[in-house]
Amino acid sequence: MKHKKQTSNVPSVFSKRRVNLLYVPAVLLFLVFTIYPLINGFALSFTDWNGYSAGYNNVGAKNYLRLFTDEIFLSALINTLIYGFGSTLIQQILGLSLALALDRKFRGRTVMRAIVYLPVLISPVVMGTMYYLLFAYNYGGLNDIMIAFGLDRVAWLSNPHLAIVIIVLVNSIQFVGISMVIYLAGLQSIPQMYLEAAAVDGAVGWTRFRSITMPLLQPAFATSIVLNLIGGLKLFDVIQVLTGGGPGYSTHSISTLISKTYFDSQTAGYASAMGIVLFITIAAFTFVLNSWFNKHQVEGA
Repeated sequence: MKHKKQTSNVPSVFSKRRVNLLYVPAVLLFLVFTIYPLINGFALSFTDWNGYSAGYNNVGAKNYLRLFTDEIFLSALINTLIYGFGSTLIQQILGLSLALALDRKFRGRTVMRAIVYLPVLISPVVMGTMYYLLFAYNYGGLNDIMIAFGLDRVAWLSNPHLAIVIIVLVNSIQFVGISMVIYLAGLQSIPQMYLEAAAVDGAVGWTRFRSITMPLLQPAFATSIVLNLIGGLKLFDVIQVLTGGGPGYSTHSISTLISKTYFDSQTAGYASAMGIVLFITIAAFTFVLNSWFNKHQVEGA
């Protein structure tokens, strides 16, 4: 009598262990470059460490109390919120509009998608330099055009209000491709039968978009908004290249102010406290947004 070879669909313990070993490098990198700096930064935020000496003193909550009486930090906090929410709003409007336009079939659609996404692949430092050459007071491309038309130069980057708007626009233009890709994926995941059924019921144009498309795009909205907001709140490179936080301290975000406080003022403990506040701010907004989207997704299901 022939005996059938028995096979088990359950992976062996050895196989499971080998699979689990694949996670080790990623976990180690996360612990070393994320968790350890966070814990160490939190500990240093209660000290007067200057960033280079071996010794330091514990100052309790002094650094945190100082933050909320420091006009420079409070200005940077407001700027950070403007960069975060301003960029996020613009990226959602442009990203969704571009996704709707490029979801249609026409010649050159793939090329247009690539062009919109291309700035995402460019270093923020390079992107900032490009726009600095455009908005520079002397020899800037935009001012050269204005002079050619008989107009006066404008100090685009020396005016705090204009500079903040320019920073928001540059950041939005660079990363709008991410929102576009997310919304394109969301649009292409909508079952065609829903759109056809809506058309049969007479829902077309804005009515169909509001009643069918937008509710089904909710996961895409959640992903895009959270990612864009996180990126905007921790904005650093573009600000550093375009204005360096100036004029004065008027365009600093918390990220750029941390750098200046740490390296220029050599008050690493105070800079660490700023970093913890930035982390808490980003974590709080992320938690609130995710909770809101999850709640409404369940209610709308």
